Amino acid sequence: MEPKNYTQVSEFILLGFSEHELLQPLFYGLFLSMYLATVLGNLLIILATISDSHLHTPMYFFLSNLSFADICITSTTVPKMLVNIQTHSKVITYEGCMTQIYFFVLFVVLDNFLLAVMAYDRFVAICHPLHYTVIMNHHLCVLLVMVSWITSVLDGVLQNFVALQLSFCTEVEIPHFFCEPNQLNHLACSDTFLNDMVTYITAILMGVCPLSGILYSYSKIMSSISAISSAKGKYKAFSTCVSHLLVVSLFYCTSLGVYLTSAMTQNQHSTSRASVMYTVVTPMMNPFIYSLRNKEIKRSLKTLFEKEDIKVVFALGLKKHC
Repeated sequence: MEPKNYTQVSEFILLGFSEHELLQPLFYGLFLSMYLATVLGNLLIILATISDSHLHTPMYFFLSNLSFADICITSTTVPKMLVNIQTHSKVITYEGCMTQIYFFVLFVVLDNFLLAVMAYDRFVAICHPLHYTVIMNHHLCVLLVMVSWITSVLDGVLQNFVALQLSFCTEVEIPHFFCEPNQLNHLACSDTFLNDMVTYITAILMGVCPLSGILYSYSKIMSSISAISSAKGKYKAFSTCVSHLLVVSLFYCTSLGVYLTSAMTQNQHSTSRASVMYTVVTPMMNPFIYSLRNKEIKRSLKTLFEKEDIKVVFALGLKKHC
């Protein structure tokens, strides 16, 4: 067996979606638009929940945290890709790659746990409505979010630590638009047994466990809804879960699709294209799903815009008098 040339690399090459130069301006415009829509949409959700006292409830507290996590997921990956397209460079430094891995893992895992916490909130609201305010008190809500954050941070540290143990040969091209942990494992020349084990174990603990909690919560919710005698009561109970169900389905179906795509295809760019669905499209769609189907959010946003319009008119009036 020939000895491999191990080296401490200083940078990686992100191949992105396509190597055709003519497509780069199209990708730049598309992803810039999606990124701005994601940031703006999720910021509006956060501002609405903060500014409207009627939205100071557990459900909207969790939703604002989910919106913040969605902003951070896209901010971890998309800006670097946009800079690379703009500067006609595909380089990311070793330190930048490790930083991307840490924050990407942190906020994806945080999304997982927040979706599970929101499912539990809906479970209590529908299955135990009389005890909802007692069970979902302020201290429990803060505790659930804190546990989600701490668990996500620890998982990010663990994934980052094992990634730092990898050694690389002269081949440093990553067939992705960001430093995805699995892609980095495939690129390594050193033994990746520890990394693979950590990846599989954390995927079960941080992915399957929250999903199991979501499925269990909704099995109980569906049981309670089916026991309601009136059709109007069933519709009212189910309508409170529709937005969350859509977001859960979008997140888990797209992320599962990424791993199925990577396992079944030999095209090196297919996984990166599939990853766009849960790293960019899903965070962008979440605000639309929650706002379009939610009268309280729409009312709060309308009030927020009306206040801003009044401030603008007042400011213009002052300028005219001055």
